[in-house]
Amino acid sequence: MVRWIMIFLFALAILLFVVAFVVTRIENSQYAENKSYKDKWSGAELRETTTAIVVFSRSGNTGVLADHIATKTDGDVYEILAEKYQLGIPGLISALNDARGNVAEISPAQIDLTQYDTVYLGSPIWLYSPAPPLWQFVENNDFTNKNVVLFNTFNSKFEQHFIDEFEALVRSNGAINFTHQYVKRGRMGGQISSQELTQRFDEKYDNESVSEIVGDSDEQQ
Repeated sequence: MVRWIMIFLFALAILLFVVAFVVTRIENSQYAENKSYKDKWSGAELRETTTAIVVFSRSGNTGVLADHIATKTDGDVYEILAEKYQLGIPGLISALNDARGNVAEISPAQIDLTQYDTVYLGSPIWLYSPAPPLWQFVENNDFTNKNVVLFNTFNSKFEQHFIDEFEALVRSNGAINFTHQYVKRGRMGGQISSQELTQRFDEKYDNESVSEIVGDSDEQQ
């Protein structure tokens, strides 16, 4: 009996390793594709603009969308880094363990958002909630009188109560308006391309009026 238990545990360990290996291979492939797509328009210097895009993106899917939003809004892009969640099996395990948390070690921890009226905050959805580095960034920063837009990409779904909790945190730090935008990119092995990701975003939100993003004057008073 003990022998069969040991065989089962060994087989399970092998299976888990294979799954983790395949997932990280897919993530690395996605990162390479997204970097190539992103490089087509990246490299702009910070300038006088009223829109900031702050993004955490592990394999680059949400990063592509962040740069796309920047081209549409003429905004500045800031990337949040979290060494604990780097590509690879250790980073994947950490991401799975922490997915429902809201605490993370990030760099930069704070950004001076004074010049901006609208701040886009982006991350993937991990286990139905925005990734922990984005929660940590909101906790650390001041959004007084800002219009905040949360944007996400995800492979399955998000749960609205996590979005509501995120909105509450943003508003507690001074935001006067909150909007949520998102694109479902599909599960690993069958995800849409970077080009289709941005196209779907445009199809969904290009007709959204300015008032829906920044709120009307009554909401801001």
